[in-house]
Parts: sequence; structure tokens; C-alpha cells
Amino acid sequence: MRKIIFHKEKKTFHLYNDKISYILCVLDNGHLGQLYFGKRIHDKEDFSYLVEKCGRPMTSYIYEWDRSFSLEHIRQEYPVYGTTDYRHPAIELLQENGSRISEFQYDGYEISSGKPKLSGLPATYTETEEEAQTLRVFLKDSLTGAQLELLYTIFEQYSAIARSARLKNSGNQNLHILNMMSLSLDLPDKDYIWMQLSGAWSRERYVKNRVLEQGITAIDSMRGNSSHEHNPFMVLKRENTDENVGEAIGVSLIYSGNFRIQAEVDTHDVTRITAGINPTGFDWKLEPMESFQTPEAMLVYSDQGLNGMSQTFQKLYAKRLARGYLRDRTRPILNNNWEATYFDFTEDRLVEIAGKAKECGVELFVLDDGWFGARRNDRAGLGDWVANSDLLPNGIKGLSERIENLGMKFGLWFEPEMVNKDSDLYRTHPDWIIQTPGRNISHGRYQYVLDFSRKEVVDCIYNMMEKLLSEAKISYIKWDMNRSITECYSVKLPADRQGEIFHRYILGVYDLYERLTMAFPEVLFESCASGGGRFDPGMLYYAPQGWTSDDSDAIERLKIQYGTSMCYPLSSIGSHVSVVPNHQVFRNTPLHTRANVAYFGTFGYELDLNKLTEEEIKEVKEQIVFMKEYREVLQFGTFYRLKSPFDGNETVWMVTNEDRTLAIVGYYRVLNGVNQPYSRVRLQGLNPDMLYENVWNHTENYGDELMNFGLITSDVTAGEVPGDAVPCTDFESRIYMLKGKKE
Repeated sequence: MRKIIFHKEKKTFHLYNDKISYILCVLDNGHLGQLYFGKRIHDKEDFSYLVEKCGRPMTSYIYEWDRSFSLEHIRQEYPVYGTTDYRHPAIELLQENGSRISEFQYDGYEISSGKPKLSGLPATYTETEEEAQTLRVFLKDSLTGAQLELLYTIFEQYSAIARSARLKNSGNQNLHILNMMSLSLDLPDKDYIWMQLSGAWSRERYVKNRVLEQGITAIDSMRGNSSHEHNPFMVLKRENTDENVGEAIGVSLIYSGNFRIQAEVDTHDVTRITAGINPTGFDWKLEPMESFQTPEAMLVYSDQGLNGMSQTFQKLYAKRLARGYLRDRTRPILNNNWEATYFDFTEDRLVEIAGKAKECGVELFVLDDGWFGARRNDRAGLGDWVANSDLLPNGIKGLSERIENLGMKFGLWFEPEMVNKDSDLYRTHPDWIIQTPGRNISHGRYQYVLDFSRKEVVDCIYNMMEKLLSEAKISYIKWDMNRSITECYSVKLPADRQGEIFHRYILGVYDLYERLTMAFPEVLFESCASGGGRFDPGMLYYAPQGWTSDDSDAIERLKIQYGTSMCYPLSSIGSHVSVVPNHQVFRNTPLHTRANVAYFGTFGYELDLNKLTEEEIKEVKEQIVFMKEYREVLQFGTFYRLKSPFDGNETVWMVTNEDRTLAIVGYYRVLNGVNQPYSRVRLQGLNPDMLYENVWNHTENYGDELMNFGLITSDVTAGEVPGDAVPCTDFESRIYMLKGKKE
């Protein structure tokens, strides 16, 4: 069930399915008003009572003899600043006379089946017209001729609304877009907890909560990438909302560059949410007849807690944002050589590592950094995407054939957006890097950012990558990006277009991704930006999985993967078993715990398996057999978070298959205890009437028992450890398999 209804007499739009309603209207002055977003409500002709108006002191009013109609105190759909509304706007246009005042008034609408594609930008999509309906609302500023188109898509199966905006300059003077949000949403109260995913390199996407209060609460990036620091995702949840019950509104921006997501609570407790391109430093010149399209933002409502919200994002993004041949296919189990060798390898050494991996059941071997140009350390070679013949005498083609002859697929690392000064590319084109004339040129990791706002630069990199992919047997690309943009300026563009560079850069990245994924549709692309620096929905459109963090320690990954799952599907979460002591935190964790964390993602190994003991190799082989048998449900099942690593010593999560006949529960305890209380955890998502066998201890329980009393997780730490028992240690973990028994 899905409908978009326009009530002509009251000029009200109602978008709804069987889960949610979204209601907006045309206000008395022709602007759009926001009436309702939340759980599905009945449709009716008249919702005008939801437009609340009253006179207030120190308020400015639109109409001379009307002291009730002020935009300062009316919930709006896409507000402007300066015409009685003093809050932050959704759009700001600089005109040739210096004015920034706009007046976008209703100019019609269109309802269509399906969902339009956004030119040059990643976005959700439909495969049949029956999956969704799209509303276009047209508004016009009669003085400048600017035409604004607001897009709303409601999906039949998801409690989600896709939002974006498009501006066309139909006037005869230039306009400068200084701010243009993908969505704006005015909510009638402020009684929410704001939740964000924040951190830094190697501790990305930690869950952070704060009480929403009057004033500004915001996250953003001005780094040129979505960043390790703040993910382009935010939640407003009610005070009583937890993982399983209560209301939550999620906002996710499908964009990989500078962004801002903000909540502004006015002193009358109305909350305005805006999300879009970060307006700081943004200035897009729009000449007559030119158009500008914002990125897409997703708005999700749940009345079934954070798990309900996350499952909507996860399923929508896995099936209608990720694309192509590999979207629905389980991910190959891989072995990456980076933490095994770093830059110290030869072709024979790589084949030796791959051979052991093949013996253990690994399906894909990945050669990481260091294979090209003069790249013997991180100071040289970037930009020269030609194999180093001293290391690889038979080139990438020869190495890939040797790997394939072992019965494995071959993958390769690139960092296509960067260049070292010690490279042939830089020596030939020193003007191709982002740099401001007369200013210092900062470096990061001894590398510089290529100016991807220039087509000739993107074309050059495409040609080098296309040649390699055409000649060699490459099944996987790890696309890295190891520094943010500084001194943002392009020598190719005039002064009045320098505010466009950040956005033009990310459009260039998208263009390169699009061309490569279309030319090589069966190659698996994994986005990697120094780990999690660009783990965002925009990347997911081109690369169905991402390297979640450079921190591969299992205990750190509990927090990273827990936070990541708030928005992103398990099939997108790159998760590997790495060497110990761990190379980031120098912690020793048991091999089974490293695997038990990595199972809930794409799964692979970040080490040289030749260096493991015979007993460890046996365990690795068992891990790979397990993952191959259950990866369909582990990567594409319904995921539930049960206990948070941010709240205590234990983490628990689980996944179920579609018909709920199988559940896999991951249990993790960071520090061991002595004489501990008995422990249990209430499961979710089971069939209450089905009898489940617990493969761990061969007990049988009905689904309603496991969800209401809970799964018992007590172990030998509860009491005195018997002499014949295997004692628990720090960093303990277990996988509980629950298999439904048919009557």
C-alpha cells in the first residue's frame, strides 16, 4: 500500500504507506508548511488545524493587519531567512544586487510512479515503478526567476522518505547558491535525545548521545570527505527509546563530501532539522538556464526502537542503494597482505602467502599498497599506476594469473585521488594538485590531492586504471583515500567559482567510480579512506562494501561495528581477522574472538597464515567453513543489537534469516570476572511458537522463552571454576547457533 494524495481545496499533500505519514501544505503566503511526520495516520481532507498561529511580542508579520501569520512561528518545509523567519534557512541565494532575500511560492506539483535518477549523484532507486511514488513540488521566486523543485519519494516497503532539491535559474541574471540543503524538517517539540556517530581514525562511529536543548546542535565535515570524525548520519530518539521500543527519526545524507546535519531548537521548543552540503565556504555560481541538484537525504521513522530504524536503513541501502552484479551476492573471503608484509614483499612471497590462504579455504587474495612506480615507502609513487618490475617482474597481469592458477581470485589496491611529488605524474603535471597560489602547500602522509574537479585529471587516472583492469585478471579493487583536502583551490576555475571546488571534487570521484563500475560490472569495489574516513552512503552506491576502520583489533571493532550498524548493512562492513599483537593497539586477543567479531561483516584475514601454528591453522579452516555455510544470513539477514559495548563489559548482537528458522548470536565479554552473577540476554526477532535447538549446549527452547526470559550466557565465571573446565579469559566470546525445529 502506497499513496501520495493532494487535497486540492486545502492544498495539502499526504504521503503515506502502511508504516508512516508525511504531510505538508501550501501556506497562506504560498510557502510550504510542514504538518506531520511520523507513524501512519488516517487520511482526511483537512489537516489545517496543524498550522498553529498566534501573535507573539517582538514578532514580525507578513501581512500588515494580521498579527498571527509569522514565519518565525510556523513550521515550514523549505524555509528562507529574512522574511520574518530568523532561524537558519534551507536555502540562501546571493543575487547581483547583493540581496539574499528569496520568496519561493507554490507553482504546482507532479506525482509519478517510481523514482527519478539524480544526475551525477548517488541515490536510492527502484527497480519497478510499483515500489515507490515520487512527489515533485514546484516553487518559484518571481523576482529572480529562480525555480525550485522539491523531490519526495515514499517507498512501499520502507518507513522512509527520500528528499532532495533542484534549483534552476530561469532568470536573466547570475545567482550564487550559498546554502542549499537536501532536506529541512520542522518538528513540533524538542523532547529528543540527539544521537550521532563520531570519533577519529581507528575509533570511528562511536555512539554519542546528548539531550536536545534550545540552540544549535550539529555535526559536520569541512575536510573534503565525510570524515572519520562525524558520519553523515543522525538520530533523534525519545527519552524512553532503546534498541527495541520507542520512537526514533533517522537522517542519513547520501554524500561523501563536506556536509552538515543540524538541529536548531528555537526558544518556543520547535526543532528544525537541516541536512545537506556544508554551506561553509560553499558558493555555486548559477548562470541563466543552469540547474543545481542537491544530494539525496533519507528520512526514516521507527516506533520499534533503534533496531527498527536501523533495519530500515540496512535493508533499503543493501537492496536499493548498493547496485549491480555483487549487490545480492555473498562477499568472498579474502586475505589482504598489508599487515602481513607492508611494503616488504616480492612476487614469490605474495604467491607463498596466497598459497597458504588457498589451503585454508580463502577465495580472494588482495595485494595492497606498494606494487607500483617507485613505491618502496609512503613518500613516492602515488599517481604512477604501473607495476614495479623489480618487485613484480611479470607485472600485475603475471601475478594475477599465478594467483588464479592457485584457484583464487585476485584483488588490487589503488589510491587514485592522490599523488606524491616523487612521481612521474607530478613531475609532468605539477599544476594538477589542489593548491592555492602563493600559499603553503600542506601534505598528509607525504601526499597531495589531485584536482578531481578537472575532467582531464579524472580522465588520466581512469585511463591508467582501465588499462590495468582490462589486461589483468582483477576481481576486486580496494579504493583508498588517505588524506583530506587543504588549501582548496583550482587553478582551472575563475575566482567566482572557487566556492565550487569541494563539491566538484566529489562529483569527479563519483564520475570515476561510475565509469569504472560500468566498464567492469563484475569487479567488487571496496571503498577505503584510511579505513573509515569515507564510510558513507554515497560510497555504498558504487562500492557495496567498505573498509570499516584501519583498527582491526577485535575489541575495538565491537564499538566501531556496533555504531556502524546503526545505519549500514552488515554486507557493507569490511571486517577481518588480524595478526596479534594487534598493530594498532598491541592487544593479544584469542583467535576465536577475532573471528567471532569479523563474522558479522564481509570477513577476511589481514595476516600471513604461514606464521600460524598447526593448531591455529586448523581453527582458521573451521572458521572459513563456518563462514561459508552461514554468510548468507550473516551478511543479509535481519540484524539486532542486544547489548551495547558503550554501556558495559558485554556486547551482544544477533542476526536471523528471513523465515526466522535460524539465529546466530554473537556474545562478547571484554574483561573476565570472578564469581560473577548469572547472565542472560533477551533475544529478538524469533518465531515465538518455534522450538529452537541451541547448538552450543544442545538445549531446546521456544522462541517466546528466548525473547522473554532470555538466552542464558552464564559460564564458569559464575562460581568456582571446576578443575576439569576450560577457564575463561579476558576478551572472551561465543557464537550461539539457534536452529528452529519443524514440528
